[in-house]
Amino acid sequence: MKVIQWYPGHMAKAKREVLEALDKIDLVIELRDARIPIASKNPLIDEIIKNKPRLVLLCKACLADPKVTAKWINYLNNENTIALDIDSIEMYNMKKIIPYANKALEALFKKRAEKGISSKQIKAMIVGIPNVGKSTLINVLAKRKSLPVGDKPGVTKAQAWLKVTDDFMLLDTPGILWPKFEDQMTGVKLAICGAIKEEILDMHEIAKVALEIVKNQYPKAILDRYNIENANEIEVLDLIEQIGRRRGAITKGNVVDIDRSIDIFITDLQKGRLGRISYEYPEI
Repeated sequence: MKVIQWYPGHMAKAKREVLEALDKIDLVIELRDARIPIASKNPLIDEIIKNKPRLVLLCKACLADPKVTAKWINYLNNENTIALDIDSIEMYNMKKIIPYANKALEALFKKRAEKGISSKQIKAMIVGIPNVGKSTLINVLAKRKSLPVGDKPGVTKAQAWLKVTDDFMLLDTPGILWPKFEDQMTGVKLAICGAIKEEILDMHEIAKVALEIVKNQYPKAILDRYNIENANEIEVLDLIEQIGRRRGAITKGNVVDIDRSIDIFITDLQKGRLGRISYEYPEI
């Protein structure tokens, strides 16, 4: 499988800026994709933020399997971390973010109170890999359309403070990926969920892995979308061809256009047309 690497220069700068901003903030809000909570976690994040209180937001939750997401919430909650699943497009659990942020900082507020400080003002830094939904989330929280939002990863290029409420300030940071994926499956899962630029991908390989997961874990999704029965018993390449035939991706001579078939499948997957699908499961 092709080695996936993507580390534009602005990401190295972003890492430095995150380190420099740590002393200014009380809370780290870490965004991950609810469908791939491990693959969408930058392994550098723990090293960078160390023991800062953390609120993990599992974004795009309405695209993920809710039963699997509930297991992830339980798995991620610990002494220093609180997890919440959200969806900025569907407005799912968005009103819970600030209360959860306050909950994550109960220890800090207690220390302030012991010093006679009643303020519960929060300065939070939001971090996450590209295209995980940071700009959309911030636009919703700040009730403004001040940040560029797009389907292409790598939109946010500089830090910016935003006032969410009188007591809640949010520092945005550009998305940070790591230079090279030690586990290539991490890169594949990120690609499936649209977090890596398409120009550097072999979409045939990505589609094969995605379809293998879907046909084994969610065969009914393939039946409902493409009217293909017993998908879990069909080889991936044959399944891609059948999807192409069902969707009319046919060239001269009644031959399936495999590229079009793959594009149809990946687009359906990323748009949620096959239903709510998760690609990772917690080790419980």
